[in-house]
Amino acid sequence: MGETIIALADLRYAAAVPQVPLHAPAPTGLLADRLGRPLRDLRISVTDRCNFRCSYCMPKDVFDTQYKFLPHSSLLSFEEITRVARIFLAHGVGKLRLTGGEPLLRKNLEALVEQLAALRTGAGEALDITLTTNGSLLERKAQALRDAGLKRVTVSLDALDDTIFRRMNDVDFPVADVLRGIAAALRAGLAPLKVNMVVKRGTNDDQILPLARHVREHYGPDVVLRFIEYMDVGATNGWCMDEVLPSSQVLQRLGTAFALEPLAPAAAGETAQRWRYADGGGEIGLISSVTQAFCRDCNRARLSTEGKLFLCLFAHQGHDLRALLRGAQPDGQPWSDEQIAAAIGLIWAGRDDRYSELRGARQAPSGGAERRVEMHYIGG
Repeated sequence: MGETIIALADLRYAAAVPQVPLHAPAPTGLLADRLGRPLRDLRISVTDRCNFRCSYCMPKDVFDTQYKFLPHSSLLSFEEITRVARIFLAHGVGKLRLTGGEPLLRKNLEALVEQLAALRTGAGEALDITLTTNGSLLERKAQALRDAGLKRVTVSLDALDDTIFRRMNDVDFPVADVLRGIAAALRAGLAPLKVNMVVKRGTNDDQILPLARHVREHYGPDVVLRFIEYMDVGATNGWCMDEVLPSSQVLQRLGTAFALEPLAPAAAGETAQRWRYADGGGEIGLISSVTQAFCRDCNRARLSTEGKLFLCLFAHQGHDLRALLRGAQPDGQPWSDEQIAAAIGLIWAGRDDRYSELRGARQAPSGGAERRVEMHYIGG
């Protein structure tokens, strides 16, 4: 018999329908998981599509013209996303990040931003709404997003050199267009803006200093440049430790050109270690999920494009919230917000995910049934 191949798309449906308690306790905003971690940050993927084919996320040999993305009918509507966000707010979430895929490919995304911006926390405060983008469509979208209520953006930029950048995005997209998108975002008031560089040893690590110099000279404190260790997300990016440049070595390289001083975390659960230029020229961040796991402070949940809730970036199974949003109770009545909130409470209360920490201790599961979802599907 031939070998059985499980399609990557099947991973999108590896999700259990959440259990709804018979008696739904009212959310208190103090929900904690089994390691005492609160729920504060919800990352929402609005599309599984992207117009780049970066090898560490959506390699072209897998995500080719024959790859079947989710049909529009499977995606959560803007109204469903807003409803879910409102429910999460009751559990203490105060920050929403829109991701993808490339979120700006979702038609009329500013309408969703406007709906989310109208929400308020239990204390009556506005949400911190931000978005991660590859920057390809940012120049034309920045002002509309800001007008709709978006607060900030994070732009992925893996190289300043155009040849390297085109090779890494693998669709021959010019770096100049991303730089224009950053400028447009700053003009629109989407600041402070973050720029994320995924560092792969031997691929773009020679861009660390050129990109740092460019950000300092052209943007100053308005832009925070963050260097991310190449991570083993999903099962298609061919990850190997040899291509990881530890953040400690990134810091050493930066230290040859700039005087840097450590900064305290800006918020609990922050992923980046912060450093500032001693001359006041801004700050940089180091995200070290491979060599310095920060699982113990992780307060983030992720909602996939079609409503699956994942509790970790490295998860292999989700929880099907869409089944509750669109389904009905045995008596035919729709599930209420209070019931869905109770189901989410049960899910989070049972959470003990700490993949990066276990990987560092060489205890993380791999292969077979533990095959992880892809980054483009649940966002970074």
